[in-house]
Order: sequence, then C-alpha cells, then structure tokens
Amino acid sequence: MSARRDSIPVSLLDAIPYFCLLLNPDGSIVHLNTTTMKTLGAGRMSPAGRSMEEFLSPSTRAAFRRAMDESGTGGTDGTELTLAGDDGDERVVSFSFSPLKGDHGAVILAIGRDISEEKKKDLDFLRFSNLAHHTVNPLEITDPEGRIIYVNPAFEAASGYSGAELIGRNPNIFSSGKHPAIFWKKMWETIKAGKVWTGEVENRKRGGEPFHTQLLISPILDGDGTVVGYFGIHRDITEQKSLEKHLLQAQKMESMGLLTAGIAHEVGNPLTSISSLVQVLERTTEDAFTRDKLELIKNQVNRISRIIRDLVDFSRRSNYEIQLTDVNACLREATAIVGVARKAKTVALEVHTADNLPRLAVVSDQIQQVFVNVLINAVDAVDDKFAAVPPGERTGKIICRTRADGDSVVTEISDNGRGISDEHLAKIFEPFFTTKQVGEGTGLGLWISYGIIKSFDGEIRVDSLVGEGTTFTITLPLHGGVKPQPGAPGRPAAPRKTDI
Repeated sequence: MSARRDSIPVSLLDAIPYFCLLLNPDGSIVHLNTTTMKTLGAGRMSPAGRSMEEFLSPSTRAAFRRAMDESGTGGTDGTELTLAGDDGDERVVSFSFSPLKGDHGAVILAIGRDISEEKKKDLDFLRFSNLAHHTVNPLEITDPEGRIIYVNPAFEAASGYSGAELIGRNPNIFSSGKHPAIFWKKMWETIKAGKVWTGEVENRKRGGEPFHTQLLISPILDGDGTVVGYFGIHRDITEQKSLEKHLLQAQKMESMGLLTAGIAHEVGNPLTSISSLVQVLERTTEDAFTRDKLELIKNQVNRISRIIRDLVDFSRRSNYEIQLTDVNACLREATAIVGVARKAKTVALEVHTADNLPRLAVVSDQIQQVFVNVLINAVDAVDDKFAAVPPGERTGKIICRTRADGDSVVTEISDNGRGISDEHLAKIFEPFFTTKQVGEGTGLGLWISYGIIKSFDGEIRVDSLVGEGTTFTITLPLHGGVKPQPGAPGRPAAPRKTDI
C-alpha cells in the first residue's frame, strides 16, 4: 500500500477480510469496507461524516486520538481499540494507522485485526493463573515426562521446598515409599491415556514429615488431543488421617472397655480360690522349699490381681465427683508420691508451677493418677539410662511445668532418660503394651491415663528422642467435663504408684 498511496482503489478495501477504514485527520469516516460495515451494524445508514469515536468504547477513545495524531508523522501500529456496534456487541481490534493520499485527498488508512478471541484467552489465562497462584490447595504442573514446570505457593508451603528447588525435578522427590510400583504404574497408564486420575497418596515433606493428600491429576491436551503436560491438585488430608488414627484408637479402647468387666469376673473368681488355697498351704507347711514356691505363686497372683483391678477401674463408669481442681496441687502431690520410690532417690525432680493457674472442672484423683503414671515411667526411663553410673554421679532429671494456654491448662513432664523409639511411640497408649521385663509392669497405666484425659475432652501427646529424653504434654480445657460412656476411664481405688 505504501508504495502507491495515491492509487489504492476503494473497491479493493472490500476484498480485505480485516477492518479497513479511510478516515479524515479529524477522525470522521470517509469510507469503511464491507467487513467493518457488518461488524459495526451501520449498513442501514451512511457512515460518511460520522466520527470513528462513535463506534469506540469510551475507554479507548483517548488511544484512538493519540494514534491519529501520530499517524501524521509516519503511522502507528498495534493500537488496541474496542469497537462497539449499534447492537452493543464489542470487539477488541488491533489497528495500524497510515497516512494516504488519493481521490479523497489526505486521509488516514486504518487496518485492524480482530483480537477479541486472543484477549479472551489472555483473560482466561490470567484468571486461571491467579486462581492457581492463590488457591489454598497445593498445585503442580508438569511436562509430558513428569518434570515439574510450575508449583503454587500453597505447594511450596506444604512440601517445604521452594519453587526454584522443584522446577525441573520429578515429583518422586516427595515419595514416601509407601505405595507399590503397581500403584504408580496404573496412575501413569490412566493419565497417558488422556483420563483423569484420583487417589490418596502419602508423601514426605522436606523435613521427612508425612504429608497425606487426595490427589487429582488431569492431562493437559492441545487442540489435536495430544498430551502436553499434567495438572495435579492436592487436598491436604493429613489432619483427617490423624483424626482417623485417633478415632481408631478410641474405638479400640471402647471395645476393650466393654470386654474388661466380663474378663475380670471370669478370671477373678478362680484367682480368689487360688489365693485362698495358697494361704491355707502356707499355714500347714514348714518346708522351706515349699514355702518359697508358695510365696512365688502368691506374688504372681497379686500381680494378676493388680491387672484385674486396673481393668475394672477402666471399664467402670466414673462415680467420682467433678469439682474445681487445682492442677498445681495435683502435680505436687503426684511428685511427692513418686519421690519416695527407691529409683526416684537418684533422680532430680523439679516442679515449676504457673501462678494464678485457672482451676479445672475435673476429678482431682484421676488427674493425679495420670500424673503419677507418667512420672513413674519417667523415673524408670531415667533409671535405665543411668543404671551403670554410680548413684552419686547420676545426672538424671525430671522437670514438671504447668502453664495456661488460651482456654486450656497445659502440664508438661519432661525427662532426660533413654527416650522412646518411633516404633514404640505408635503403640504407647495401647493396653498391655510395655517395654519392661515380665513382672515389672502391666502395660495398662498409660492406656488408662489416655482414657482419663480423653474423658475430660483433653489431649495427651508424647514427644521423644532416643537417647535424649521424653516429654508428655497433657492439655485440659477450662470448660471440659467428663462424659461417662462404656469404655470410659473408671474409678481408681486411690491415687497410687502404678507400674507401666
């Protein structure tokens, strides 16, 4: 066009499939081609003399005027204007403006390409980009080979990795090793076939903590249906898994509670007979060997009786009165009880209680029993660790603390004993689980303690490092209340030393 500006036939403009207009320098329309006429809906009236600005949205009229001013010095390119037809339909058009001389005198040729669809796609992409970036769900995008090309901030927060560390890496960097190869094989077969895959996965964060998610992976397809990448979105169900785990534990405890009363009765009756016979035999013999064996039988009978008593305590509904209780006093009394034990004589026992601690609506004797059970375990753990050290050189220590935390009272009992392995931590609140030698513990103390704390809507947590020590954290709400039910903690005979 620029080669022969003075000889462009106006009829040629109608053959061009783009928007073509001849404009006077003041912006009035001299001529517009068929494509423009149809779009603007001005076919029923003469466009001559009408200003181009009449067909522009108000937001782009200033840009049009600037382009017209600049076209006199050589033309402009890429000016985006929004055309609004008589019917209200709008289109975004990228115009170039060029000066032209011909039959109509000095005019400006405006040629525009409709980029409405491109702008719509850009807007859709921007919306998706913002949605992906700001959603609370962890999100990742990979190429067809599975290499990560994008992760959102939620994914960074959940995984513990930065985006820069993940780009180009394979998602198996998070693998927990818990899923068999066939699990991932089926996943790849599904998404490579262009189908959506969903499933629950257990990954590992950067620090090694488990990360459970409900994962949806969708293939990204081009216009030909070819897979060009994969889109994965996670829903964090780590807390849900934790709750399920606690629920399972609670259900196990409830089932045990329903069984204990019957078991105690069936075992208790014959045990009473055995105990009576042992006492009769002790009175009728002077033989040292026989008396020694009878003493052994009596000790074992007493041990079984102690187990039965704990089972009955657990299965019986609580009859103790709930009253406002000073947790600090319960803790001090518990440490006094434990402190008289032989093993505790070589352990430094420190108690740090918070001032003005709110009183709790609980059964004081039960809370004291929990403290005693935990303290006995702490004493044993410290004694085991320093058993080979002369008594005067031992550095075993147990520190007890209380504090208010919002609407709860927290008690921490920490020791620097042998610690508990991860394998044992998972079972620590199960009935009859113990790491002690036969005859040294029943494995019921922490089980009963767990039930007591749960009955008051509280929480009991254990943190431990092998070789360094263990901390029991007991949290009780200010407005908690006991909820008697089958399997709820029972009435203890009295606060007592309980072997775990």
